[in-house]
Amino acid sequence: MRPIPENLTERLDRLLPQTQCGQCGFDGCRPYAEAMANGQAQADRCPPGGDAGAKALAHVLGTAPLPYDRSRGEHKPAQVAVVIEADCIGCTKCIQACPVDAIIGGAKHMHVVIEPLCTGCELCVPACPVDCIRMV
Repeated sequence: MRPIPENLTERLDRLLPQTQCGQCGFDGCRPYAEAMANGQAQADRCPPGGDAGAKALAHVLGTAPLPYDRSRGEHKPAQVAVVIEADCIGCTKCIQACPVDAIIGGAKHMHVVIEPLCTGCELCVPACPVDCIRMV
């Protein structure tokens, strides 16, 4: 394995949308940036970044630009999660699923999303057993 210039990983990580959604197949944006810098992943794996993001990543890597891999998910406008208060049962499953700790609340109490922290990754949506989370 070749040594990775730290600044390459940093540059790639800064270009990624920081959703931490895992659609790229890695546990977050930083591990994906490290894999690209290490030559273990191509620049086309990030649906939140879309085609423009894939092009920017390829430019930094010095590779031919590719459209993002649509089999990994749909490119969508920025969005945030909202908990429907009347339907929340306080199960904490959304809190456990959130990779950026943007959801707060206690067991058996309503939860709330801290909007500026929410990256729109949507990982909380399938975790909710009562379908009380909407993306807006």
